[in-house]
Amino acid sequence: MGTNEFHIEMGIRIAQRRKTVGFTQEQLAEQMNVSTQTISYIETGRNAIRPENLAKLCEALQVSSDYILFGRSSSVEANRIAKKINSLPAKKLDAIEAIIDNCLTLSE
Repeated sequence: MGTNEFHIEMGIRIAQRRKTVGFTQEQLAEQMNVSTQTISYIETGRNAIRPENLAKLCEALQVSSDYILFGRSSSVEANRIAKKINSLPAKKLDAIEAIIDNCLTLSE
């Protein structure tokens, strides 16, 4: 994978996570203390993200750098999801477990 492809794929993950969290580019830029143009350039792969901005981004989006850089989840993502799951009633927990089991079966 070339550098440009890497930046584009990383930008796609950032944009997806930003939308999942419910931030606009402007809101994320404000959280990170950068310009909206910086966010736009990072999300489109035009610019690489600086290390200090990666740390701010991960904090703002509540995601690990492993996810942003490589698309791999880590304990950060697992803990975030576990907190949400723990708040569900038993019936919905059963449904979530069935979905997970189905996903695991599909990946085999």
